[in-house]
Amino acid sequence: MKNLNYGIIGNCRSAALVSDKGSIEWLCLPHFASPSTFAKLLDEKKGGSFGIRPVEEHRTEQFYLWRTNILVTRFICATGEFELHDFMPRYRNENGKYYTPPDIVRYVKHISGKVDVVVDFNPRLEYAEYPTEIEIQDDYIKAHTTEGEYDSIYLYSSLDKQNIIDSSTITIEKSEFFLLSYNQKLLKQTTNRSYVKHQRTKIYWLNWTERTTTFQEYEDAILRSALVLKLLNYQKSGAILAALTTSLPETIGEVRNWDYRFCWIRDASMVVKIMTRLGHTRIVERYLDFIVNLMPDKGEKMQIMYGIHGEKFLHELELTHLEGYEGSKPVRVGNAAYVQKQNDIYGILMDVILQYFKLYSITLERSEDLWTIVRNIVTIVEDNWCEPDKGIWEIRSEGKHFTFSKVLCWVAIDRAEKIARLLKCDQYANEWKILKEEIQIDIHKNAWSEKKQAFTQAYGSDDLDASVLLMESYDFIHASSDQYQKTVLAIQKDLEYKGLMFRYKNEDDFGEPQSAFTICSFWLIKSLYKIGLKEEAKQKFDDLLKSANHLGLFSEDLDFKTRRLLGNFPQAYSHLAIIETAITLSGAQITEEEQILYTIQH
Repeated sequence: MKNLNYGIIGNCRSAALVSDKGSIEWLCLPHFASPSTFAKLLDEKKGGSFGIRPVEEHRTEQFYLWRTNILVTRFICATGEFELHDFMPRYRNENGKYYTPPDIVRYVKHISGKVDVVVDFNPRLEYAEYPTEIEIQDDYIKAHTTEGEYDSIYLYSSLDKQNIIDSSTITIEKSEFFLLSYNQKLLKQTTNRSYVKHQRTKIYWLNWTERTTTFQEYEDAILRSALVLKLLNYQKSGAILAALTTSLPETIGEVRNWDYRFCWIRDASMVVKIMTRLGHTRIVERYLDFIVNLMPDKGEKMQIMYGIHGEKFLHELELTHLEGYEGSKPVRVGNAAYVQKQNDIYGILMDVILQYFKLYSITLERSEDLWTIVRNIVTIVEDNWCEPDKGIWEIRSEGKHFTFSKVLCWVAIDRAEKIARLLKCDQYANEWKILKEEIQIDIHKNAWSEKKQAFTQAYGSDDLDASVLLMESYDFIHASSDQYQKTVLAIQKDLEYKGLMFRYKNEDDFGEPQSAFTICSFWLIKSLYKIGLKEEAKQKFDDLLKSANHLGLFSEDLDFKTRRLLGNFPQAYSHLAIIETAITLSGAQITEEEQILYTIQH
């Protein structure tokens, strides 16, 4: 059994997964949603990878450079030692603009002695559907397709190019470099140039983390999660990915394998809100630009998700030539969920818009753009809140009246009312208050189960659902409420297993769920803390953090028995939940006034 023992490197244009043995086994160039360059993650034989391994017996250690996204794999042999520093360049140029090329630099830092190594350079472009040809040019190695869609990449190195492609023995006795690029480079690439990029990228990340709000407890977990979330932000458009990968299964051998390289409005809005609390304000500006650009027409309804460039059609295809992660098929690209109706997205987005109005100075033009979106969302919610939908978990069969969706419709109108009052539009606010109260009454009437003594998954159902725990987080109900406390304990009793949480246990389109959904375990911990069970919550949190991989990274799911990581990786949902839960358990709730002051100072 293998675990997702990978580190992520990236530069907000694309990202890669590097194994704990120093092998790149997932990479898409030139951007996140491009076809794969290396996909050994999804097919051990066909997918392709880029590794470096000592010929002699050795051991490896892997870690991030302190407070950065530069990943170090250290190779320790009897004859010597060297480190592989993997990163994608990101820093400001002399003109003040970010330099984020579709490049990976593998800086080989010589430590001591001499180490004989073999380079396994095995690109398989365009999802490895057709063969990739490799040839040597004067200054680089070029890999390109010969059938299907044309694609190519370039490898530059200080090491002998023929030895690289032949996998012949090479001796490491000084610092060297590899530079893999989607583009042919115009300047000569050298070890010194790679080292300068390394240092400038290191400084960028150190400056970024310095601007991150600090906490007395759980500082390492918060900071690593923040760094992961930053890497899932596509700077060009402001979109935020749900995860880096596609088709990593929720359960080995089953078919719950989805492409997560898209921007879900719900997930992204949650990420933006938590990153803003950590002091990073530009992410919300770019994200709201993304939202504004998506809604050019007043009558156009918002989808639940979009492509990272704002694409609206995300047709789902199966790559039948790939075996899948540990044989788990199908391998999918695209995601058919884009056509679904999910009423919860409006409340979470409106929550972010309210936060933005409260915390930041906004131009008149931006205010008017956002006010138009607010009014459009209210109209959509008013027309749809009493209708069934597919819910937060994207059930593909018949829709239901999901409690979480109803609560988030309430959130949408509650936040809209608050925005209207901030803008002195009291007539709108007074009208929306009536609608908000109508939704609230409806939820209390239909979502509570006397049998379960809890708010349930959907109207008329006794099934429980972890998403209902968020009723308190979105201010629908107070933690001191008897109904909320009973709901938390009922959900814990029904859905917790071996210290982890099911999303729900009732059958869906694919049967009963078999793995723990990571974010739900964090939701429970936070809820237990809120209702006064603080010691239990802290103990569970400390235990759950141990389920991360060797670098502190989480995927979407966990196996109940072994706690191996499952599902797409690294998962934005999981890492934003770590931050939220850590802040709650540290007792360091940030007031809006404190956030404003921090933002001004930084």
